[in-house]
Amino acid sequence: MYRLSCYTAWRARSVKGTLGALAGIGRGLTSSPERGQPLTVRLQEHGVRRVILNNPHQRNALSLSMLQSLEKDILHEIDDTDLRVIIISAEGPVFSSGHNLKELTAKYGKDYHAEVFNSCAKLMKIIQTIPVPVIAEVNGLATAAGCQLVASCDIAVASEKSRFATPGVNVGLFCSTPAVALGRAVPRKVALEMLFTGEPISAHDALLHGLVSKVVPEESLMKETKRIAQRICQTSHSVVALGKATFYRQMAQSLNDAYRLTSHAMVENLALKDGQEGINAFVQKRKPVWTNIKGISKDDKEDK
Repeated sequence: MYRLSCYTAWRARSVKGTLGALAGIGRGLTSSPERGQPLTVRLQEHGVRRVILNNPHQRNALSLSMLQSLEKDILHEIDDTDLRVIIISAEGPVFSSGHNLKELTAKYGKDYHAEVFNSCAKLMKIIQTIPVPVIAEVNGLATAAGCQLVASCDIAVASEKSRFATPGVNVGLFCSTPAVALGRAVPRKVALEMLFTGEPISAHDALLHGLVSKVVPEESLMKETKRIAQRICQTSHSVVALGKATFYRQMAQSLNDAYRLTSHAMVENLALKDGQEGINAFVQKRKPVWTNIKGISKDDKEDK
C-alpha cells in the first residue's frame, strides 16, 4: 500500500501531476474507459484519506463506473484503525453533476437503470454506516446525485462559490433518490422548493438550511477541511465509531426509543478501554493515550 500526502503534494501540483508521479504504481486508481484517466484518486497519510472525483471532463458525473470506483476507494481497508477520516473532494469546477444522463436513456434498459440507482443508494448508505467520519469538500457546483452525495456525508465544508441544486425536474426526471438525503438534511419546504423548481441555492443558503457545515473562502477550503480532519484524528477511533453508529440509528427512532438506545450506548461507551482512558486522563489532568480498539476496559471485565 502506498501513502501520499493529501495536502503538501496537492498544493505543489495538480491531480495530473500527482497521477504522473504515480505512473506504474496503479493502486488507488480506477480508470475511465473514455479518456484513460482515473475516475477517482485515493490518497492517504496520517489517518486521513482523500478520495478525489477525477473526471472533470464529464463534470464528475456519478456514472455506474464512478459510483463503483468511489465505493471501492471508500471501503478500502475500512476496518484499519489507522484510518480516521475520509475526505471526498473533486477535480475541476463541478463537484459532481449527478448521474450520467447518457446512461439513463432507454437503450440501456430498466435493469441497467436499476443497477445505477441501487448502486448509488448503496454508496450513500455506506457513507453513513462506515466507522469513520466522511467529509465532503465542495468547491463548485453539486447537482442532483452530486447534491445527494454532499447531503449524505457526515460533514460538508463548501467554498463561497459553491452552489447546490436538484434540477432533475427540468429534464423530466424528478430527483427522488437525491430527495432522500436532501430531505433529511434541510427543512421540508426548502427541499421541496429545490426539487420542484430545480433552482440552485448558494453556499450561504446551504449553510443557513443545514446542507453544509461551513462556508469558507475558496483559498481556505482545504485548510479548513484539513483542520477538521486533524481534530478528528486526535480522538478515539472506537469512541467515534460507536458515536457515529448510534447517532444515525437514533435519528430514525421515536424520542423514547432514541433515549433508550443512546443511554445504552453511553454505558457501552464507558465500558470501552478508551472510554475509561479518557475519563481517567481528565481526572489525572493529562492527555489521553487512545488504544483505538473496541475492547472493554479491564475494570469493566472485573465487574462482570
